[in-house]
Amino acid sequence: MAQIRIENVRKDFGAFTAVKSSSFTIEDGEFFMLLGPSGCGKTTTLRMMAGLELPTSGEIYIDGEEVGMKPASERDIAFVFQMFALYPHMNVFKNMSYPLLSQGMPKAEARKRVEEVARILGIESILHSPVGGLSGGDRQRVALGRAIVREPKAFFMDEPLGALDAEFREHMAEELRALHDRMGATTVYVTHDQLEAMQMGDKIVVMNHGVVEQFGKPQDIYDWPATKFVADFIGSPSMNFLDFHGMIGAGHRHVVLDGHEIAVPVLREGAEGDLTLGVRPEHIHFSDGSHYRGKVLTTEYLGTTQIVILDTPNGHIQARASSKIPVKEGEVVGLEFDVRTLTVFEGEKGRALLSEANEGVLGHG
Repeated sequence: MAQIRIENVRKDFGAFTAVKSSSFTIEDGEFFMLLGPSGCGKTTTLRMMAGLELPTSGEIYIDGEEVGMKPASERDIAFVFQMFALYPHMNVFKNMSYPLLSQGMPKAEARKRVEEVARILGIESILHSPVGGLSGGDRQRVALGRAIVREPKAFFMDEPLGALDAEFREHMAEELRALHDRMGATTVYVTHDQLEAMQMGDKIVVMNHGVVEQFGKPQDIYDWPATKFVADFIGSPSMNFLDFHGMIGAGHRHVVLDGHEIAVPVLREGAEGDLTLGVRPEHIHFSDGSHYRGKVLTTEYLGTTQIVILDTPNGHIQARASSKIPVKEGEVVGLEFDVRTLTVFEGEKGRALLSEANEGVLGHG
């Protein structure tokens, strides 16, 4: 297996820049997610790591070797595509053994390796079946098997579960993560599904318009987003944004919303102008004693919990609360926020200000 390091990698297609000076490191054996909306540059980044695209500038290291200008065939990696990319005229066994035989491996050794991987994936019974008659899940297992038998340094996967229905996709995500844990393989996985990324990944890179917005552990990215884009993209419902205008300084312990002081983690840096207070729906509580208030617009019943949509002086927000808490449409309620979970964002780009709560994750300033 291998460490993969990306240093200031850029990719231009004519006048269009798909990836802008991206840098991050994937440690040996990690399950690493490239996450973002369509067109953000995540697949282009993966293809450059795999050697299917050459970077315009920057360096790519696999296992300490600079490979930026090497073709895919010289990188000792395996690529798994969304649409399986199986050979339709071959059965399962021949699809899985083809990369081994094409490299000159003896037939007996290739057969042994294919049968071993088939047992791991639970597809021994279909080894001699034509791929055309298989279900989507079985075809994806065959595509994974064909990659695994090669025992490469790293696996690169471009939305490999995207063609499956929602229920089976979740099941396959669990299987894929369990397979990774068993093998300990370095895996780089592209997805636009933030729930899939949070469920499966050891680390996540969040990309937007070709830029790495944040890089870190799933829990850190959820708790302490580096930008408003990340805060909005991660979470369901996403983080609430309460916009205000003012000035805050380093060392401040509160912001002012609608004339009321709202406690926040001690800020390590200041800002002035258009600002935003970010709060997750589950960190909003109803309190008769709070002077900051919101009007209930509607509720959405979710079984044990409910999503309450409120109108506040600083915009609409969503609160996640127990379904046992009675709230009525049109009711005005006091709102309290969990202090240590709050993030203050500045300016149009929405950069998160450094505070005593997030400095260990963000570290800028």
